[in-house]
Amino acid sequence: MEWLQMERWPPYVCGAGIGLLSWLAFLLSDKTIGCSTAFARTSGMIEKMIRGRIVLDKPYYRKFAPEIDWEWMLVLGVLLGSFASAVAAGQFQWNWVPHRWAAHFGETPFLRWVTALIGGVVMGLGASWAGGCTSGHGISGTLQLAVSSWIAAVCFFIGGIATAKILY
Repeated sequence: MEWLQMERWPPYVCGAGIGLLSWLAFLLSDKTIGCSTAFARTSGMIEKMIRGRIVLDKPYYRKFAPEIDWEWMLVLGVLLGSFASAVAAGQFQWNWVPHRWAAHFGETPFLRWVTALIGGVVMGLGASWAGGCTSGHGISGTLQLAVSSWIAAVCFFIGGIATAKILY
């Protein structure tokens, strides 16, 4: 079981694992892997706690009820799994400002958090406009050979490379 304690896993192993997970999701639940709707559902659950059942009358929440579902549990599993992996590999640490960020932009946590928040909002809007996120299009959609997902996946890489070039 030493492989569970590796700092980095080979990309082929990770790709095969994601493929197996996708196949099992189709087989066992007739669902594709995707995460972005879980965040919208969470937003709806928070709004429902504040405003009450009136939230359920919104057209979006009639289609995607603000409740814990399999996508929500997938996101929770990703968080718990990455935490367990970091602990098992001896790599877990609290790091409010990553070293590379600090080298380029300073050690101010506030700037890092504001930038991360803005980036998260932009990614959420992009996932909404694209009709899916990196896991929905990049994994599930490309596995189904959906042209729109292949276009989205290419754009993910172009956007990521461009952003890295601009920032670093």
